[in-house]
Amino acid sequence: MELLTSKTKQCPFCAETIMAQAIKCRYCNEYLNPQRAKAIKTGRDPDADIDPETRDDQPNEDILFAASPSFWAMAPAALKALLILALGAFLMRYHIEDISWLHLSAAHAAIAANYRFLLGLALCILVGLVLLYKAVNLKMMYYEVTADRIEFSRGILDRRIDNLDMFRVIDLKMRRSILDCIVGVGTIVLTTTDKSDPEFTFEKVPYPRDLYDVVKKASLEADKKTNVVHLE
Repeated sequence: MELLTSKTKQCPFCAETIMAQAIKCRYCNEYLNPQRAKAIKTGRDPDADIDPETRDDQPNEDILFAASPSFWAMAPAALKALLILALGAFLMRYHIEDISWLHLSAAHAAIAANYRFLLGLALCILVGLVLLYKAVNLKMMYYEVTADRIEFSRGILDRRIDNLDMFRVIDLKMRRSILDCIVGVGTIVLTTTDKSDPEFTFEKVPYPRDLYDVVKKASLEADKKTNVVHLE
């Protein structure tokens, strides 16, 4: 697919191609206001002469949708964890060294008796830590959708915030299993022209139909606003 638009320009700071209406470069995060650029080059505070109420970096976009993924996204991992926990509980509870058909020697039986409980406990602790990490990592993900872009944050120790311009959205699909419909979640998959996120996924978000309608409408309006035409 190809993205066609004539309303572009080069960022004066990084020389990347951006939209002509842009007030901030999405690549180097520099503001394109001439006064700010001059202030930066001369070493002055770029915000010193700007009214705080009219500053470029003040949030001025209405959030159309905001959510984090549901814990339901962890269902496959939780199922695997339950199986491993069951194995750990079995090792801790049952004397496998006494099972006759294993034909363990006295030495091997003694080793099994000494270490089976510790092995089972280690499995349970490891699975618990992995599930806790996955749960925290999942809830650290956060999506915000405005008329012009999708902003998303992720990561625990290495927190990353990125955004996707709405005019780059080519297509979107909603996927919901029967269980998803029961618990009220769904997955929205976007096909985009963004090089870093050619396929962006809203994973198991609540109210997926509302999100689908919001992104669909916003992407169409963004295409009209920027005169972007997507060709297959």
